[in-house]
Amino acid sequence: MQGSFCDFFRLNPLNYFFLVTLSIISSQVNAVEFNVDIMDAADKENIDLSRFSEAGYIPPGNYLLNLRVNGTGIQDAEFPFYTRMMPLSGEDSKPRVDACIGEALVPLIGLKSEAVKELGRWHDGQCVDFSPLKGTIVKGDLSESAMNLSVPQVWLEYSDATWLPPSHWENGIPGVLLDYNFNASVNHPTQGAEARSATVIGTAGLNAGPWRLRADYQGNYYSASDAESRHRFNWSRVYAYRAITSLRATMTMGETYISSDLFDSWRFAGASLVSDDRQLPPRMRGYAPEVRGIARTNAKVIVSQQGRVLHETTVASGPFNIQDLSSAVNGQLDVRVEEQDGSVQTFVVNTATVPYLTRPGQVRYKLAAGQPQSYQHTAEGPLFTTGEFSWGVSNAWSLYGGGVAAGNYNSAALGIGRDLFSIGAISADVTQSLAMLPDTGTHQGKSWRLSYSKHFDESNSQVTFAGYRFSERNFMSMSEYLNSRYRGSRVSRDKEMYTITANKSFTDRRASAYLSWSHQTYWDRAAMDRYSLSVSKYFDMGDWRNLSVNVSASRSEYNGRRDDSVFLSLSMPLGKGSINYNANINGGRYNQTTGLYQTRDNGDNWRLSAGTQNNGGNMGARSQASGYYTHNGSMADISANASWVENSYSSYGLSGSGGLTASLEGAALHPNSGSGGTRMLVSTDGVSGVPVGGNGNGRIKTNAFGITVVPGVAGFYRTSTEINVNNLPDNVEVSGSPVAEAALTEGAIGYRHFDMLQGEKLLAVLRLADGQHPPFGARVLNSRGRELGMVADGGTAWLAGVNPGEHLNVQWSGGACSGDTPASISAGQQLLLPCIPVSLEKDNKK
Repeated sequence: MQGSFCDFFRLNPLNYFFLVTLSIISSQVNAVEFNVDIMDAADKENIDLSRFSEAGYIPPGNYLLNLRVNGTGIQDAEFPFYTRMMPLSGEDSKPRVDACIGEALVPLIGLKSEAVKELGRWHDGQCVDFSPLKGTIVKGDLSESAMNLSVPQVWLEYSDATWLPPSHWENGIPGVLLDYNFNASVNHPTQGAEARSATVIGTAGLNAGPWRLRADYQGNYYSASDAESRHRFNWSRVYAYRAITSLRATMTMGETYISSDLFDSWRFAGASLVSDDRQLPPRMRGYAPEVRGIARTNAKVIVSQQGRVLHETTVASGPFNIQDLSSAVNGQLDVRVEEQDGSVQTFVVNTATVPYLTRPGQVRYKLAAGQPQSYQHTAEGPLFTTGEFSWGVSNAWSLYGGGVAAGNYNSAALGIGRDLFSIGAISADVTQSLAMLPDTGTHQGKSWRLSYSKHFDESNSQVTFAGYRFSERNFMSMSEYLNSRYRGSRVSRDKEMYTITANKSFTDRRASAYLSWSHQTYWDRAAMDRYSLSVSKYFDMGDWRNLSVNVSASRSEYNGRRDDSVFLSLSMPLGKGSINYNANINGGRYNQTTGLYQTRDNGDNWRLSAGTQNNGGNMGARSQASGYYTHNGSMADISANASWVENSYSSYGLSGSGGLTASLEGAALHPNSGSGGTRMLVSTDGVSGVPVGGNGNGRIKTNAFGITVVPGVAGFYRTSTEINVNNLPDNVEVSGSPVAEAALTEGAIGYRHFDMLQGEKLLAVLRLADGQHPPFGARVLNSRGRELGMVADGGTAWLAGVNPGEHLNVQWSGGACSGDTPASISAGQQLLLPCIPVSLEKDNKK
């Protein structure tokens, strides 16, 4: 073939302008007849523009498309297109090709029940007719591989920008998963033996339909050169759960923990049915607790409840704030901060729920039955049943209560909540317990609680929670009864507890403040207090902008011992990071460091710091240095850290989190999804290296098999999974929409498939056996039915996604031909491609 690709466009610009124009015109009108005399084509008789003559025309046949309701992707399905006669004026009728949406897809659309009753049927009842719903439009779009359904909001269930109604929720596909979170460290003290330690926690799981089978595990290892190594591994609990969407609740069976707003928590084996706020629209959901503290060095923070590890992470020195705990977590949390110098901080966080208010007419409930269980998976206690409820009596009042029945232990609670509107919300309740112990007889007592919450809009501040609780000496919770009766021990008896957390933003001064305080007294030991205060401010200095200062202070008092800690941080932006000065005062110890923090182009971040450390006494100041590097990868998140203190110790550590998800659609390693949490498995037609993410995050890429997993998908939320088209390899393109939306039930393995074209871009001339060419406007498709390009004048076609030795099909109205590409091709190549006529009926079978 003579000439270049540029010559081709210089000789035929009008033809391509005409194709673009007629595509736009035909999309705006019902039918168009084209005058081909204006086209600069050598053979005006050999032109096929029939598919442009009617808006959105799709030939009869079966097509795999993504069902979209008002622009939201719902599910991929095969849609037949049939010819049906549409009545005109008088007795005339006109044939039209329409899409057939089957009965099975109707529940996914989210129609109101009265709208479903209005739907008609056609094609012998196989297809649903949406024309009775005024304003509803059904339209297929092959270019986007979409079946678009536009439905007026009046016919749909409630929805908002981040939530879809239950009819749109997906249970995902069957599969297995293994999530992990590990920490390993080596410590070299200047004097003494080297020590190595490692811990791992995670969840193994199996999904089948709406059911989620989960097994949480914990393991640890410790070895020192002067002692024998120790290791332990156990399955902490095994359970199964599923969403009961009709009840807006979650059913759990197996080994689990009581989740209650009225009573304490204990481990048991049995079943529970609990109202799930996550199944409500976001504006009607609850909150999750936060854990704040100050780390003196690079430290490991472990959050646990009754011995069960809820969260474990590595933090850099300075204040930390853990916000990604489950919204189901409540009650007393034990926090352990293991510093790299070997010291340990421990404190308790009393997570508080806002006053127990319920919307008018609604009822929230929690039901459970079973038998208490030890950590060794053995029964330990009497059979019990427990239940609680909250009823929204009116706009202002809520009534709530519940009880525990367990033979020799029984308790009941009753409370009332009041919305005080402009001055906040308040609730008050009382719990009566009755316990009978073999050695000490009957114990009965009461516990009163008062809770308050308020957001002050006028001052941009909020009292997140303020509460008071008083328990009589003989009041006994269920966990206290179990400890006394079956474990031979009893924790200290609570007496009074005051709790308050508050925050305020000073917008005009670019500052904010956070305060928390808890005071706990006991009947049989000393009181305990914990205070925490944090103040931060942004400011400018000369030509420097957005400098920041943060001061955090905390105090713990228990049994006559006081532990104070103050942390000061100054930060100045520099490039993609900052320069920081940090100072930490803890008791008689004083540390100060200057550091550099930077974020790399690939999203990794690192920090180097150096300074001095003074532990008081006669030791004097000692030099110190530390480093921290984090890599957020496509298969795992990895962090490495190292520390050194002069004449004291050196240590280094490695931590990581991630998972493996496998199904019949494929398998992939991926970053952590929150142990056993919801995730989206993505397939890209076997094309590797495709950047995939939610909300535009493209750090996750498909593996060698064209599979990846997007972790951390929020259950019951509307979420988007998309191809990052700006970072695609040069020889890869998306065929169809690069965005898919879904709303998955909790713990689901979602699945989305993106049609991809991988191959070279080249110019081809298609020639029939008799020397003629396929008509202008004919489509060129690969063996999977994906359109690679369109035939122009003289059989020329600009094709994208062509591979060596690939079989191509060319289709036009009333004819078709096919041919094979050479065994070797290159980008920009000009190719002469023989096209052998084939039976159109045979070629159209898809």
